[in-house]
Parts: sequence; C-alpha cells; structure tokens
Amino acid sequence: MKSIRQSELLIMRPKALVIGCSGQDGSYLCKHLLGHGEKVIGTSRSNNCTFKNHLLLGINDKFPIKAINLFDLGELKELLIKENPTHIYNFSAQSSVGYSFSNPIETQKSISLVTINLLEACRQISYSGNIFFAGSSEVYGNTEMAAKVEFPFDPQNPYAIAKVESMYLIKLYREIYNLRAATGVLFPHESPLRNENFIIHKIIAGAVECTRNKSHKITIGNINIERDWGWAEEYIKGVHKMNNLKIFKDQIICTGESTKLEEFINITFNKLNLNWKEHVIVDKSLFRGKDINKSIGDPSQMFLDSNWKATIKIDQIIERLLESKINKSPF
Repeated sequence: MKSIRQSELLIMRPKALVIGCSGQDGSYLCKHLLGHGEKVIGTSRSNNCTFKNHLLLGINDKFPIKAINLFDLGELKELLIKENPTHIYNFSAQSSVGYSFSNPIETQKSISLVTINLLEACRQISYSGNIFFAGSSEVYGNTEMAAKVEFPFDPQNPYAIAKVESMYLIKLYREIYNLRAATGVLFPHESPLRNENFIIHKIIAGAVECTRNKSHKITIGNINIERDWGWAEEYIKGVHKMNNLKIFKDQIICTGESTKLEEFINITFNKLNLNWKEHVIVDKSLFRGKDINKSIGDPSQMFLDSNWKATIKIDQIIERLLESKINKSPF
C-alpha cells in the first residue's frame, strides 16, 4: 500500500517545460520550480550552449535541457508528446526594444512565430495543461494612468508590435480551442542576471566604476522617462502562481509604482556618496523618436486572483544591484 501511495504522488508531481530556460526569467523560474519539488525540462536552440545563469544560480545540471528548433511545428509536437508536461512556460524571445529596430524580422519570428507554433502544437495534440506566455508592458505604449489588462494597445516599436500579435493569438486559441493559455504582461524587472545592454545595468555598472575612477563618465539618453520597475525573482513567483490558477486569463505583473530614470540615477549615486551630475552626460542623439515617456501598471487583479503582489521597492532594487555589481555575485 505504501508503494502505491508513493507511485500516486509521483504521478501527481507537476512537470514544467520551460521554453527559454537560460535567460534571466527562465533561469529564475527553473530555480523556483526545482525549489518547489517540480520536475523541470528546459529547451535550448543548441546542445553546445554555456548556461552561465544556471551556473550562477547553482542549478546547472539539475534538470535536462532539450535542443529544439522552435520554428519547427513538428519538433514542438514531438517534444510535447514525449515529455507530456503539466505546465508550459514560454520565455523564448528576442527581448531588447533597441535591437528590435535594427532586427525587426528576427524579433517578429522569435515572438509571433514561436507563439503560433506552440499554440498550434498544443491544439493539434489536444494538450490539456497550463500554458504561460511572457508578455510585455511595451504593448501599451505611454500610460499616464496605471494600465489594466484591457488598457488600449499602442505599441511604439517592432518588439511591442510582435507582443501585441502574440497576445491576440493566445486570446484566440483560449476562446476558440479552450486552451488553458494566458499572457502575463510583465513590466520591467531587474536582477543581476539582466543583460548589461539594458539602461539600468549600464547605470549601475557606470556608477560603481565612478567610485574607482573619479573622472569616469556615463553617456545616456532621455532621463525623464518613467517606468514601473520591479525585482525579477519576485515577479517569477507571480508567474508561477498565475500558471496554477483555475481560471485562465491575461494578467498584469508589476509593482504599481513608477520612478523617473533621473531619480533612479540620483538614488544610485547617492548610495555611493557621489553626485550624479558630475558623472552623467545626457546625449540627445540617443533619444528615441518613439520613446515611451511613462509606463506604469495596475497589479490589483493579480492580487485578487492569486494573492500575489510585489513587495521589493525601487530603493531595495538599487541596493541589491549595487551589492551584486560590487561583490560580483548574482545575489
């Protein structure tokens, strides 16, 4: 009788397929799921990848990673049939807004084509599990008031346009084919695993360098933009909760508070006992023609549905990023 119970527990154990398991969000999610005792399978475009983030988080070799071409519908179907995951998380995409202007076709394929392939693969095999797609606040453009899910779309760049298409496809397949699929609209979220070409990490790295070299300068663009910044590892807990809800619908994952980039810079340099105005050069040639002035979300529905809310404030985010950069640690 005891062995039967153990077998039943093994069958009931959640099994997650994390598509895009090597980036910031995918890596934190894999660590979080493993900590919850879930089986995890990751995907990669190649067998020869070096999973730097996994090494930093101590999860390297803790779960299998399958090489797959996400543009190949047949490969996706084969993987889903073979592994039969209870939950799917899709974090696979080109995620840089700036890069999307110079490489719009690659950006479009990595988001929209992968979305339709995954949805269609799930439809064709009658997949009955839960599917999370990572969305972006960029779909709303400027938001003078906090955006709810139904806030009008106003994409300002190729990346955002692809994310809008992805959201419409997910909604269509959910409503017509009854797939348990939903988009989590993630507002900007930071961590030490974030690629350093993002502006926040350029500021953090530059500020730390200014403590070592008093003549060091940082050249950036528009410092008047305002964003709803959160902590990536905390957002991932929200993602996990969202993909385990009984009722599937799109959700906003954010803090509900916004900060001007100038204030972010000021707080960062103050913590290092520096005057930012002595080190930061604002270059108007770096301003984007279609830049979003303000982006803030309303996380109230997510709290009502899942009891999740962000608790890590901008001051703590800056402290953690500075500590990580100074100590060369992911934590």
